[in-house]
Amino acid sequence: MTVFLLFLVVAGTVLGDLLKARGMRVQGAPGSFRVSRLARFAAGAFRNSWFLLSLLAYATSFFGFLALLSIEDVSFAVPATALGYVSETLLARLFLRERVNGRRWAGAALVIAGVCLIV
Repeated sequence: MTVFLLFLVVAGTVLGDLLKARGMRVQGAPGSFRVSRLARFAAGAFRNSWFLLSLLAYATSFFGFLALLSIEDVSFAVPATALGYVSETLLARLFLRERVNGRRWAGAALVIAGVCLIV
């Protein structure tokens, strides 16, 4: 059950972040920080299907994390979910076509090493 919940949390967070990034690239920046501009930006975000799907993924992750905390210690659950950082780096490279330099790959490798220490 722990492995399933950990997968659910990581997958939900990763999917949520990727969908949100895609949605915000479609939406664009607000342009300024005036209240009227930010209100239009927020309204546009809630009409953006990529953004709405990201909220569903985040909700799945959140409730999965609550369930994970009901059976595991926080000292395990929080560091273990850091695997999402590695997954996001890889998937951002593959699906969002982001450039990932060597330092970022090294950071992802250190995260993997850290997770291995707690398991």
